[in-house]
Amino acid sequence: IDTLRGIDTWIPAGKTTAIVGHSGAGKTTFVDLVARLYDCAPGSILFDGRDVRSFSLESLHRSMAIVSQEVWLLNRSVRDNLLFGLERPASDDDLRQALRDVDLADFVEGLLEGLDTEVGDRGVRLSGGQRQRLALARALLRTPDILILDEATSALDSVVEQRVARAIQDRVQGHTLIVIAHRLSTIRDADVV
Repeated sequence: IDTLRGIDTWIPAGKTTAIVGHSGAGKTTFVDLVARLYDCAPGSILFDGRDVRSFSLESLHRSMAIVSQEVWLLNRSVRDNLLFGLERPASDDDLRQALRDVDLADFVEGLLEGLDTEVGDRGVRLSGGQRQRLALARALLRTPDILILDEATSALDSVVEQRVARAIQDRVQGHTLIVIAHRLSTIRDADVV
């Protein structure tokens, strides 16, 4: 069964693009293809006119970050989860700034061991919203060329979501942001819907 058929679209670099549609329409499948989590055949995806398959998976994935509704966290510390996959050094100040950007810094500072507090298997010691914000902070630390948010703020209340959305917009200015969301408040500032 084809999940997506006859898709022809253009996502402008350096802008925010919102992907909308009903449940099961293929929004996540679409961004998974952009990230080349699997190849689309037949058809092609082009980055600046170059077929995505001509890039190595390593170089492609190094240039992007994906945060989905279902967050994957290590059974390690907050620090380890923030640094996971980061290919450059990051100071504690860098980590704290990323946590401030996602409205999680005060919470982490209040933990008994701060950044060194263990989050448990898949982040079980955190709420759903805290897990999502930790994953968002990890993605922002990477300063990716392309940031894909797939219902990445669905567990946040609307007040926190707006603060986090503003911080994300500030951090990714000039980078490509692709957002999948069901709440209109999440996508209202998109350049392209």
